[in-house]
Formats: sequence, structure tokens, C-alpha cells
Amino acid sequence: MLKLGANCWNQYTDWPAFLAAQQRADRLGFDSIWTWDHLYPIVGSHVGPIFEGYTAMTAVAATTKHATVGLMVGANTMRNPALVAKMITTLDHVSAGRAILGIGAAWFQTEHTAYGIDYGSGPPERLRWLAEALPIMRGMLRGEEPTLEGPRYRVAAIRNDPPPVQAKLPILIGGGGERVTLRLVARYADACNIGGGPAIVKAKDAILIQHCESIGRDPAEIERTSGMGTVIIRDSRAEAERIHREMFERNGRADPWTDQPVGTPEDVAERFAEMLDIGYGNLIVGFPSPYDEESMTRLATEVRPMLEAHPAAVN
Repeated sequence: MLKLGANCWNQYTDWPAFLAAQQRADRLGFDSIWTWDHLYPIVGSHVGPIFEGYTAMTAVAATTKHATVGLMVGANTMRNPALVAKMITTLDHVSAGRAILGIGAAWFQTEHTAYGIDYGSGPPERLRWLAEALPIMRGMLRGEEPTLEGPRYRVAAIRNDPPPVQAKLPILIGGGGERVTLRLVARYADACNIGGGPAIVKAKDAILIQHCESIGRDPAEIERTSGMGTVIIRDSRAEAERIHREMFERNGRADPWTDQPVGTPEDVAERFAEMLDIGYGNLIVGFPSPYDEESMTRLATEVRPMLEAHPAAVN
């Protein structure tokens, strides 16, 4: 089943434009709406404006009706995991049961240093912290009262009252690390987010299946999602590429990302269909400021019908 998500970047924007873009995505029928969990811009110069993710998406949730709402993905380092469970539960109530807990180990040292947030000694330590945090968050979101005396986190029969609106509020883990991250996905996640294009995603998905088999879990229980980069749609490829360059220039004078789904509706549909062919039907698109309305609209109204007619989506 095809699903489309809109990740509206929360950097280099103002609040009215950001909120309007999220509301537009909801009206157009996008299945999910997201933003980043960063405190400094991560594309282009980090010396620029960005909104905090949880508070921004809570306001978005209160003014939208249909799409699921979350962070792509939350940085585990930035908050105590018990507090995160409480925050996502509150977001679930604000959204009337549409919240998804996106979580990952975090990676952007610059913002951690500036804000005085412990970044750890490197990826292995941050992944250990994530592995310790996940049973706390999952337990709280499933009506349990977890107790943990770990090296990083300590909770004592912690209650989550009121519980989420959803009986099983989904946990999505972002990242494709083969030895640790995908093993955590197999053990704790309801969804994953793996990027890098069809060949890389397919290879990592095979490893995820192996991790599931090793613990006796059905891989079909885990929803597969993938980021599709930044989309610009025009009738002319040259015009689409020009607008794409200008959009990145606006975002901290960033160099444009290469190999992106930029071009005609047919060009974009062809790129997305490659992911459908490997079984990834939940595709999430980045929309940087100024949130190109034409591209968002044409993705929903022209490209989506093409993809829904694709054999992999039908089956």
C-alpha cells in the first residue's frame, strides 16, 4: 500500500510559512507530516533560524486533521526517554491519536556542544544510550510501569498517565546501521526509516529480516519507510532544476543535493516506483523552505495516481 509523507524542514523559515506548509500537506492527503529534531540548521550554514521540533509539531497537530504527526527522527540524546514518552503521549492526545514516536541515536555534534548537551564519546556510546532508552519508552507507551537502573537512565515503576490515545503508539527508529540500529529495529520498533536509494535499502532490509529471524519476530510487523530527498516538479526538467538550486541557496546557501527526484511528474514517479519495487511503500519527501506549493500539490495529485497504478502498489 502506497503512503506519502511530507517532511517540512523547520530551518530557514518563519512560523506562518512552516505551519501553512504542514496544513497544506494534510489537506492534500499526505499520510504523514514530519519535521526534524535539531536545534541548529543541518543543511547549509548552521548559523541560521530553526524551530524546535516537538513544540512545533504539537502546534501542527492541533491545526491538522488527518495525517500522522512526528519527528523524523527525534534525537535520543536531547531528552530523558521517560520525558519523551510523556511528550509523545501528549502529542497523541493533541492530535486525537495520530502521533508517531520517531527516534534515533543523534549525530550533529555542533548543536550538542553549543547547547551543552552530552554527545557521548561516539556512535557506539550513543547507540548504547538508545538501546537503554527504548525499553523505557516502549514500556510506558504500552501501559507498563518500567523500572530500570542503567548506566545512563534510571526510572522507578514510572507511570504514564493518561496513556496514549492509541493502544500501541508506533515507534519508528531511524537509521540503517547493520549491527546495532537494525537489531534495535527488530526488537523494539513498529517502523523503520532507511535511506540511501533502492540498492542500499534493499541490502539493509535483508539484514533487518535476519535480525528479526534471530529473535523470532515476523518482519511484516515492521512498517518500512524511506526518505526520498527533495522533490521539485515542473513540466520542464531545466525549470525544476533551477528552482531546486534556488531553494537550497535559500537554505543557508547550501550546495544542492544531487541525484534527487527533480523533474517532470513522470520523472519523479519513475524514481519512486523503484522503491515500490523493493517493497518500500511508505515514502517520505523533504520540503525545504519556501515549501514549493506546486511540487507538493503535483506530487499528491499527479504523481500519486501514477504510483497507485504501479503493480507493486496494487499488489
